[in-house]
Amino acid sequence: MKLSVIGCGYLGAVHAAAMASIGHDVVGVDVDPAKIAALSAGTPPFHEPGLPELLEQAIASGRLRFTTDISEVHDAAVHFIGVGTPQRKDGGGADLTYVDGAIDALLPHLAPGSLVAGKSTVPVGTAARLATAVHAAGARLAWNPEFLREGFAVKDTLEPDRLVYGVASDDDAADDVAVLDAVYAQTLETGTPRLVTDYATAELVKVAANAFLATKISFINAMAEIAEVTGADVTTLADAIGHDARIGRRFLNAGVGFGGGCLPKDIRAFTARAEELGRGESVAFLKNVDEINLRRRQRVVDLVVDSFEGQVHGKRVAVLGLAFKPDSDDTRDSPALDVAVRLHGLGADVVCTDPQAIDNARRQHPQLEYAATTSEALNDAEAVVLVTEWREYRDLDPAAVADLVARKVVIDGRNCLDSDAWRARGWQFHGLGRP
Repeated sequence: MKLSVIGCGYLGAVHAAAMASIGHDVVGVDVDPAKIAALSAGTPPFHEPGLPELLEQAIASGRLRFTTDISEVHDAAVHFIGVGTPQRKDGGGADLTYVDGAIDALLPHLAPGSLVAGKSTVPVGTAARLATAVHAAGARLAWNPEFLREGFAVKDTLEPDRLVYGVASDDDAADDVAVLDAVYAQTLETGTPRLVTDYATAELVKVAANAFLATKISFINAMAEIAEVTGADVTTLADAIGHDARIGRRFLNAGVGFGGGCLPKDIRAFTARAEELGRGESVAFLKNVDEINLRRRQRVVDLVVDSFEGQVHGKRVAVLGLAFKPDSDDTRDSPALDVAVRLHGLGADVVCTDPQAIDNARRQHPQLEYAATTSEALNDAEAVVLVTEWREYRDLDPAAVADLVARKVVIDGRNCLDSDAWRARGWQFHGLGRP
């Protein structure tokens, strides 16, 4: 099939390459010439494991190309919308500027009977509004939310755990389902569950999933706060309650909290939309979820300050990690970067490092000092703060790195280190919610 993907960021670039890899003829469109040039050369403008190889293969096959000219999508049967929906600067709601702009730009180039499939995360009610203009242009609209995890986006696109189609409530909806089934035929053949819903349900699926995940993470971080004043161990607590099949152990890891370009802005946008609908009380708890999450960042900072008995000014602190999660260079709303900025604001001599995210962090916060390697960051450090659980940080040898630092103090902001091993080597060890 001939497909177009409008918006070639984290979502769109991966989707375009993945669709081409399973045999579709795909054109990716973006307004950023630099991004298009990089993608056309097979170089993603962001770090995502497996994507460079997928891009190279798809471009070499002749089934994938990128352009800034949206008129080149005129012969596509399906147009996927994968533009961003950032948080509005004037509040917590989602900024739909890019979604509306993509639809407006696409309308003159829609062939009769073609299908527009939204993948962007949008407030409930958006699809119904957009459908009016799309249907007036002789095309159809469906909403096909994405469930990608940065660091696993290629796998999540090629091997999703479910497919959701939000379609219009009319006589032609079956045709829209058939078109999407043709797009995802290879995935469906493997037994992937497929759910067909109305527009509103499809829009809610993504934000509800993110809200639940954020709540689960903040719940265990709330338990960490209790553990810290009672002497309990939140890691053992999580193991114990995680054996309950109704709860499960995944994402019950206490630490510095979640960040990135999805969970924080999505739960805020969900809250804002619920308030617009007159049901703000239904998701009022999400404000507490957000507050708990943000508090854990300050808790890491407090542990660093406490380790210096309140005098952090001029102290050399190594911050290991800048991306919001490992296997990503994304620093949007990153707890790790936030911790570094807060420590710098207190007068600490902060030196930061990350395997992939230094360039992005430097663009946001040029006032920080950056080290290209872990060893450089650790050199003469008086405190070490691990805030992104990259494997190279999890695998640090406490005996080997002891020779690099000026003072053996480590704050494990992700509870991913072996506290006994570090203490056995003479380190003063601090975890979150751990005695």
